[in-house]
Amino acid sequence: MTIKAIIAAGGLGTRLKTVHPKPLAMLNGKPLLAYSAEVFDKSPLIDAIIIVTHEYHVMDVEDVVRHYNFKKVQRVIIGGETRSASVYKGLEEAGEKADILVIHDGARPLIRPQTVQRAVEQCKLHGAAVVGVRVKPTIKKVDPLNLFVRETLNRAELWEIQTPQVFKREIFWKAYAQKGTEDTTDDAGLVERLGVPVKVVEGDYDNIKITTSEDLILAEAFLNARANIPA
Repeated sequence: MTIKAIIAAGGLGTRLKTVHPKPLAMLNGKPLLAYSAEVFDKSPLIDAIIIVTHEYHVMDVEDVVRHYNFKKVQRVIIGGETRSASVYKGLEEAGEKADILVIHDGARPLIRPQTVQRAVEQCKLHGAAVVGVRVKPTIKKVDPLNLFVRETLNRAELWEIQTPQVFKREIFWKAYAQKGTEDTTDDAGLVERLGVPVKVVEGDYDNIKITTSEDLILAEAFLNARANIPA
């Protein structure tokens, strides 16, 4: 069985306000992209990695791959105009020999190896699996026009979905074949429309997506906390 990881790393990071594009923004002296790429590169489950990035940053990402000696990177490719278009390009690059695809946001540097393992195991059993965490706050559905509460949602049924999202290739291919022109920020949503049950794998609250400079501060705190945990 061949398992390939597709890392979506095309963000320009306009809200991050750093001198580097988002995948190359520095966290404790190391590019964001290098954290997640290292997890997949060291994982015995992953056979190959495809990194999808902006056309302006291909050479920079290739430099990161060389600098950190990532041996499993199959190719760094140019993405599309949207995230879903970029993931589709990664799907094409993965080829027909990939049995399982692991889709991950390059802006989530703190993914843990054991989380990847659990997600892959559940995908093997169910065909589709996503990582997520239980929602902590009370969530209310609100009328967008007048801001009156419509409904207080049952927190026990609510999860914040993260990445990786893991799919058997034939399911994922079919989902993207039927997508049309609609953009999506969540690959599992396309699979759900096929009627395929998607298994949720409990992840970690520190698997945050870096969007703003405040997120970098939080991620640094999480990294330092991990470093201080006794082995």
